[in-house]
Amino acid sequence: MLPLLLPVIIGALLIGFLIGKPYWREYKRKKIKDQPFKKQWRKIIQQRMPYFKQMPADLQLQLKQHIQVFLAEKNFIGCNGVKINDEIRITIAAQACLLLLNRKTNYYPKLQTILVYPRAFIKAQNKQNADGVQYTQQQALSGESWDYGKVVLSWEDSLYGAEVPNDGNNVVIHEFAHQLDQENGRANGAPILGRGQSYQCWSKIFSQQFKILKQQAESGEPSIFSYYGATEPAEFFAVASEVFFEKSQKFSSEYPTLYQQFTQYYKVDPIHWS
Repeated sequence: MLPLLLPVIIGALLIGFLIGKPYWREYKRKKIKDQPFKKQWRKIIQQRMPYFKQMPADLQLQLKQHIQVFLAEKNFIGCNGVKINDEIRITIAAQACLLLLNRKTNYYPKLQTILVYPRAFIKAQNKQNADGVQYTQQQALSGESWDYGKVVLSWEDSLYGAEVPNDGNNVVIHEFAHQLDQENGRANGAPILGRGQSYQCWSKIFSQQFKILKQQAESGEPSIFSYYGATEPAEFFAVASEVFFEKSQKFSSEYPTLYQQFTQYYKVDPIHWS
């Protein structure tokens, strides 16, 4: 009888585990959030992120709680001589967690590891010219988001992005915006939208602004968005996310309909943080 029941018992235990896993994960996260935020961590945020003090108190608390969960669940690895310490972990986590405020989050569920290089790192990329000939080109990158498991960052650029919060350039925001975009597959500029937000409306407005940026890039017309965002929709979403958090007033003034889509998606309005 026992051999016959064994598969049933194992199946029941497996089902119970799968059903209970999300509740156990949320329980652990709540326990982490309930812990006091370390004073030295708060000091790092205040030193490295100038606009933290200007954020509303409730968002400051949310950010600190998100940082605690992020640090508990993600692994940092130093590359090319980088020794991971609290300054690196907190500075990167604080910027990454800006994208999670005021909304239900699973903390970048595909992400496991953040690789940190001292400065821009070299990557060999396979390319093809107009004649179909393939070649390898080396490119210096300040960050990279993999489809599954990893984000790669330059510490020098991550630090600069935190300390200069109003230039519209932030490699951590950029790469973690890609992570959000990749939650439902390959990055394509269409992340998982929240309840009440229309994919049809997002697509229409986003596509229009992407087309405008491509035209600006071709003609050399100035834009608040980096021309790099004109390369593909995924890059436009990441670039626009940088500008949303760092040049919100100008973004809102020049592209109000797109800005509204981003406020609905990110559930915050950074205009009120300055």
